[in-house]
Amino acid sequence: MTTPPVSSAGRSNRRRRHLERFGAILPLALLSAFAGCANVHNVEVGAIPDDYRTRHPIVVSQAETAIDLPITASEARLTLSARSRVEEFAARFKGSGADTMRVMLPYGSVNQGAAQAVSNDVVAILHRNGVERSRIIVVPYQAIGDQGATPIRLAFDTLVAKTGPCGRWPDDLGDTSENKEYYNFGCASQQNLAAQIADPRDLLGPRGMDTIDAGRRNTVLDNYRNGKKTVSEPTETESDYTWSR
Repeated sequence: MTTPPVSSAGRSNRRRRHLERFGAILPLALLSAFAGCANVHNVEVGAIPDDYRTRHPIVVSQAETAIDLPITASEARLTLSARSRVEEFAARFKGSGADTMRVMLPYGSVNQGAAQAVSNDVVAILHRNGVERSRIIVVPYQAIGDQGATPIRLAFDTLVAKTGPCGRWPDDLGDTSENKEYYNFGCASQQNLAAQIADPRDLLGPRGMDTIDAGRRNTVLDNYRNGKKTVSEPTETESDYTWSR
C-alpha cells in the first residue's frame, strides 16, 4: 500500500505545529536556566571548612578561684612558701574586681587549732598586700574526723573566660572526604587566648572612653595652625635609628 502524497498545505500545518511546541518549551528551559543562576549563592559546598570559633567558643562565666594551704597540727605560723602564695593570691584578687575573699578554716579536724592560729597570719598578709579587712570573710567548713594536713582555703568568685575541654576526637581523623577541619582543630589556640585575657568583661563589651585632654588638644591645634610639629618631643632614651658609623 502506497502512502498518499502530502500536499504543501499539510506540510505547512505540520511545520507550524512543530514551531508552536518548540516555542512553548523554550521559555521553560530559559526560566530553569535563570533560576539555577539565581540560586548559585545558596549552594552548600562541602570543601568550605567549619569555623573553629563556633566549635570551641570562649565563654565568660562565673567561677571560683581558690588555693589550698595545707596545715599540720603542729604549725602556728605560715611557712615562707605559703606566705608567697598568699601574697600572689592577694594580687590576683585585687586585679579580679571581686568584692570579698573567703578564708575557710577546717572545723572538727585534728589540726583545727593550728588552722585557727595560722589564719591570723593569713589575714595579716592579705591586709599588708592591699586587701581591706572588711573584704575578708573568715568562715569554717566541715572537716570532722580528718587526720591529715587539712588545708586552709582562700577563695573568691569572679568572671573567667574559658572554653570546653580539648582533646576530643568524635570523628575519624583520617576521614577527609569532605575536606573539613578535624574537630579538635583550633581548641588549643582558643584556650591560650582565653588564658591571656586579663579582664573577661572586655569580651562582653567595650570599655568607656576617657574624657579628652582639652589642654593638649589646644596645644596641638595651635602648633598645626603655626606650621609647627604636632608630635611630642622624643625623650633622651628614645632611639631614632640614625647611628653614625
